[in-house]
Amino acid sequence: EGQQLPYIDAVHFDIVENIDLVNLKAVAGEIDMQHRHITWANFPLFVENAEAGDYRILQWPLAEGSNCCIHPNMNHQDPVIRELMQTKEFRIALSHGIDREVIHQLAYQGFGEPRQAALIPECPWFKEEYATKYADHDVATANELLDGIGLTERDGEGFRTRPDGDPLTITIEYAPVFGPWRDTVNMVCEQWKEIGIRAVPKEEARELFNQRAVAGLEMDMGVWMMDRCITPLMEPWFFFPYGSGTPPSTAAFWWDWYRTKGEQGEEPPEEVKAQYALWDACKGAAPDDLPPLAEQFFDNAAENIWFIGTVGRLPNVGVCKNNFRNVPENAVQDWAIMSLANTNPEQYFWKQ
Repeated sequence: EGQQLPYIDAVHFDIVENIDLVNLKAVAGEIDMQHRHITWANFPLFVENAEAGDYRILQWPLAEGSNCCIHPNMNHQDPVIRELMQTKEFRIALSHGIDREVIHQLAYQGFGEPRQAALIPECPWFKEEYATKYADHDVATANELLDGIGLTERDGEGFRTRPDGDPLTITIEYAPVFGPWRDTVNMVCEQWKEIGIRAVPKEEARELFNQRAVAGLEMDMGVWMMDRCITPLMEPWFFFPYGSGTPPSTAAFWWDWYRTKGEQGEEPPEEVKAQYALWDACKGAAPDDLPPLAEQFFDNAAENIWFIGTVGRLPNVGVCKNNFRNVPENAVQDWAIMSLANTNPEQYFWKQ
């Protein structure tokens, strides 16, 4: 109606020591609006205290194909681990060895859905088959695949040994930042025992995790959230082998080769080079030429399973004071689109 709304005069940030304190302040009604680091585990508390805290609860969908996304390191400094991680059948077997429904119910309290590391339905390039590819819990198939690539010998505890005869142990490193990753990783390690894989969880401070992830030498597998799944071609870090810190490196040397046009790093195998070339083609494509290129790009990612998903399509739980208005009840939350920037926060206002 052309009336000036009482827009926000200032923004005040309280810096606290850890995520638990953020959630305690939210439950107590001491936060006017917050999405980041508001955890699902505290959802019942938020509901119970909403009236007393004078806030409402928002559940915006996250653009995460998988919240706890497992990153196999295909450029590991250990040649035996490197070869295993580069073997597609090994990655497929590990994926089939995960019981995602158990993780969905126990670690995520039924939020989201069990799925592969894949695009979300809101993305124009999404196919339903991407979310289910190699994602069923199939111990028989997993064991058959592992036997088929030569991992037939076992130690006295029943775990498979490496091709060189040494014990095979996979360490999964994570920083407990954006989800119930401690519980999820522990469950994955337990479930892999059923297929003869000894896996060990290793929790680290985020700074240490980043350092090890960037180096890309010693980390067997890392964990990060698979975001950017609504506008994936902007930064398709989960759709080809990549070198970074967050998300952790899956192919630091191959990525160096790509970004330096072959002057540094190591030349990747043909399927990886083809995926890099497809991304280059997508970036330079005219609108009419893009759809078939994008389809092939995401088909390749699904087939090669360079990343392993667990549970995704989660809501991003947030709290918002009842008199803080023009905040949409539904909006996609993602780093790539700089949420909350995609919700016109310049029009948020205090209702007086």
